[in-house]
Amino acid sequence: MVSTPTEDAEHELPVEEQLHNGSPNAEISRSAVQLLREYTGRGPTRARTTINTDSVMIVLGDILTKGERKLAENGKADRVLEVRHDFQMVMREELVALVERTLDRKVIAFMSDNHLDPDLAVEVFILEPTAGEPVE
Repeated sequence: MVSTPTEDAEHELPVEEQLHNGSPNAEISRSAVQLLREYTGRGPTRARTTINTDSVMIVLGDILTKGERKLAENGKADRVLEVRHDFQMVMREELVALVERTLDRKVIAFMSDNHLDPDLAVEVFILEPTAGEPVE
């Protein structure tokens, strides 16, 4: 499935405005936000999922907690990024499972990173090629 600019644009809406959209993009965005909320006590307020032939990318915005923001402002940005990376690695299996379940495709690689200013995170999933699809 390849996302079109129109499909991507609808997923730039705040998470609460995506609640009744039944697309795989919206389902992955919603589930990732819920999972982050369970782990950190606060979920991002923006999420956008892009699905391509062999990859899925979730961009999350406004992800940091108030405490993490204060730490970053006071010289502890490296520590905030380290803890966020730890959360992402602990959530790895559940994030991969939600993509696999939603798309009925196997994830063969997962990468994750955070950026503090602007306050963003990205989760990238590489999908196993389907039958007849060349491996690049």
